[in-house]
Amino acid sequence: MTSHFQSLLSRQFCINTLDKHRKRNSVNMRVGTIVAVAGGAVGAVALAPVALGAVGFTSAGIAAGSYAASMMSAAAVANGGGVVAGSMVALLQSAGAAGLSGAATAAVGSVGAAAGAGLKLLAGVIRK
Repeated sequence: MTSHFQSLLSRQFCINTLDKHRKRNSVNMRVGTIVAVAGGAVGAVALAPVALGAVGFTSAGIAAGSYAASMMSAAAVANGGGVVAGSMVALLQSAGAAGLSGAATAAVGSVGAAAGAGLKLLAGVIRK
């Protein structure tokens, strides 16, 4: 009888230990997800001006010989010699010259957050 009782206690101890580990892992996963989402959002917003400048959308205008210049040239040819207001080239040039608007910051942050969450999910799949 004592052996059976010890077996039950041992089994219950194992179950309790596993539950504690599961709860701790669940909290760690939530914290990791929050960090990944926040990091993705902040990183995207912080790096957007750098990326715009790197492709040629600068505060002084479109840099000669850059990718932005080729985009502007293609847009102008497609539209009979001018860049249409509200086109992608116009929006990117505006962001490069004046910075991101509130709506653009929210959009870039949302995309960055989604990317952070996706990378966290991918890392969890790879780790298993």
